[in-house]
Amino acid sequence: MSPRKAAALRHTDGRSLREHLIATAGRMISARGTAGLTVRAIAREAGVADGVLYNHFADKEELLANALRAHVRAVEAELGELPEPGSGTIEGNLRAHLDYGLALHRGILPAFTGLLAQPAVLTRFGELDGGGDEWRDRLRKYLRAERALGRLAADARVDAAAAMLVGLCHEAVLSGLLPHTGRARPPAVRDVIDVLLSGIS
Repeated sequence: MSPRKAAALRHTDGRSLREHLIATAGRMISARGTAGLTVRAIAREAGVADGVLYNHFADKEELLANALRAHVRAVEAELGELPEPGSGTIEGNLRAHLDYGLALHRGILPAFTGLLAQPAVLTRFGELDGGGDEWRDRLRKYLRAERALGRLAADARVDAAAAMLVGLCHEAVLSGLLPHTGRARPPAVRDVIDVLLSGIS
């Protein structure tokens, strides 16, 4: 093992070199976004030779897609816990979910903005399996659990309700990515939840 590779691995806390590279790139995205992020810059930050990255990733796009996933996870970790089914009120819990989703999308927007000119990275990111633990997946699971508990109507179309809330967050992101389209004032969270509850409660 080369001294440079050994030095890099001394700081990975038991992680593989692949995991170390993803974590390093994820930190760089968190700190400065994705614009201008190069393989050379990632390798230098990780303490390895440039070519080492290609021993663990098919190409730069695969590394950046995984790093972007790590960045999203880091943003999520700062947002706190989501409410459990059966606790509090449905209205309050949905507000918490929507606030979480909006904060998540605001937090990750700068990184995605820098990738507009790299659609291959976004495609690779979309192909990654989040293990069913994405916010939208947790929102769907929450609504299904509330329906099973009888706190929502038995025939409530909870997947459609979840899609509406996720779509609102995506609209906020698209407005930021495409400012020339004009930014409509987003609806108040209270209004969105009231409309949603009228259909599923």
